Amino acid sequence: MRIFISFLVLFSFWLLLSGIYNLLTVSLGVISCLIVILLLHRMDVIDHESHPVQLALGALVSYWPWLFKEIFFSGLNVARIILDPKLPISPTVDLVELNQVTDIGKSTFANSITLTPGTVAIEIKKDFVLVHSIETKLIYDLKSGQMNSRVCAFERSL
Repeated sequence: MRIFISFLVLFSFWLLLSGIYNLLTVSLGVISCLIVILLLHRMDVIDHESHPVQLALGALVSYWPWLFKEIFFSGLNVARIILDPKLPISPTVDLVELNQVTDIGKSTFANSITLTPGTVAIEIKKDFVLVHSIETKLIYDLKSGQMNSRVCAFERSL
């Protein structure tokens, strides 16, 4: 099942990028995607960690809408800071607690921090993420734990 879903995702992405839908081009796309999938299978890299099939539905329904909302409002906040003539920034680097146990959970948390305007995850340490933010309030928002708990719930759905 993982091989089939990997093929569908790879071929869909290939179709999206190619933009040419004649018989020859699509056939060559199918053949090239099959070759890549066979190589991935032979290298034994298609497993439950590298391709968590069950992630897609849980993320689509619960986590992604929340993250898009956070990105939108954080973007508005950063725009407000930039457009303010006084430029009220207070750059901060601090450690934020990391409660995730899997590599997917940890990387999802760090990537979510980086995707949110005004914050960048610099480094994942054992139980913490080193975060740079454009203002101190953003670090306090991260330390409140809402994103952390949402990623933990997302991780439990694995």
